[in-house]
Amino acid sequence: MSLTMVERLLAERKSDYLQQLFALLKQKSISTTNEGVRECAELLLEMMKSCGIQSRLMETAGHPVVYGEWLKAENTLTVLIYGHYDVQPPDPVEEWQSPPFEPTIREGRIYCRGVGDNKGQLMAQVLAIKTYLDSFGDLPVNVKLLFEGEEENSSPHLAAFVAEHKELLACDLVYTSDGPMHGSGIPSVELGVRGILGVEMIAYGAKWDHHSGNMGNIAPNPAWMLIDLLRTMRDENGRVLIEGFYDNIRKPTAYEIDLFRKLPFNRNELIEQIGYPDIEEDSETYYRQVSLEPTFNICGFHSGYGGDGSKTIIPAKASVKMDIRLVIDQDPDDIFQKLCSHVRKYAPSINVLHQGDMRPSRTSAELEIVKVVVEGVGNAYGIDPLLVPGVGGSLPDYVWTQILGVPSVMVPYANADEANHAPNENMVVELFYKGISCTCHVLHQLGEFSKKKNDL
Repeated sequence: MSLTMVERLLAERKSDYLQQLFALLKQKSISTTNEGVRECAELLLEMMKSCGIQSRLMETAGHPVVYGEWLKAENTLTVLIYGHYDVQPPDPVEEWQSPPFEPTIREGRIYCRGVGDNKGQLMAQVLAIKTYLDSFGDLPVNVKLLFEGEEENSSPHLAAFVAEHKELLACDLVYTSDGPMHGSGIPSVELGVRGILGVEMIAYGAKWDHHSGNMGNIAPNPAWMLIDLLRTMRDENGRVLIEGFYDNIRKPTAYEIDLFRKLPFNRNELIEQIGYPDIEEDSETYYRQVSLEPTFNICGFHSGYGGDGSKTIIPAKASVKMDIRLVIDQDPDDIFQKLCSHVRKYAPSINVLHQGDMRPSRTSAELEIVKVVVEGVGNAYGIDPLLVPGVGGSLPDYVWTQILGVPSVMVPYANADEANHAPNENMVVELFYKGISCTCHVLHQLGEFSKKKNDL
């Protein structure tokens, strides 16, 4: 079966599809401040229904899930498409070149909060189903869709929702389009993410700030307490010294290592991308550090006076915030307990607060169904996609691989410089259309795969 009709319909409907995306973009859905979230869910619900998808809102302890399905008894393979309709706050608003919730096209890009992360990619999935249905009258596989409204707030209720509705969500594969494409512009199929553990450590000195001369050497300085503690946690080469921190890390397979070695790498482009000149990593080292190794990052440190001029005090309080990225088979709960034990040993007066976590996830690159997705993506873009065993960021991918117990793949549709979470977030217009085409090709290829299995 040829997809010529799909491509013809897509070409005819480009303007209409763009306007549907704009309608969703204009509706605010900021989960952290609860601005327009339910309204956006209801709008998305109606859009999905108009595309021929049986859909409904499902409540969680937080923002609602928009669930949809297209099922046919003859189909023996089921794909669950995941995405999120919530967005980040637009701040700082003054740095936007156009209003953040008024989609604007400049030089072939749509600028709007949420266009890349994740409404543009989400709508590519929904409109792909409409395009395929209008082309052929049905879909080649069963499709379920789950769009949540809390991803930008660390998906606090997704795991419980999936655990409660495992029968409803039962499938053979989860397919996600989120995040940016590889910097080379080559499409990719990504198979895992790092987990994350957020902690805050707080040290207290005297009950109030003191004059740094009159009470110097007398009143304790909590900033130094934290600095001394941090020195016991990490050596000069960056290795974490917390006992048991590296236990349970799964070793990559030879095939995964080979895949990382094949990924494009340009040191000069990386230097320009991050704005730091002293990058010495080669390709293998870079991908190993970003994807296969945990991090121990200080993301905030505060104590005393930080304004203009000087205020000579011994502060009464100091705090440090950390995000610790975890790799496959590291358990956030286990790492948190080990960190607490370390603090009790070296600085028992310091308080440790748990700020949230997400488990790491990995799908085997050697699964047959993964190879089918790779083929479908390649057919859509006319180039073999990169097969990436794991990426550095964190998504709630573990709910699929560990709670639902199925393989999960991520195929980003947005450009590498989408500026998600930043002012002037954008998506290349043609990549939005290409995302619609890619979803159709992947579903089609999975349908062919399912037929072959049934014929055996």
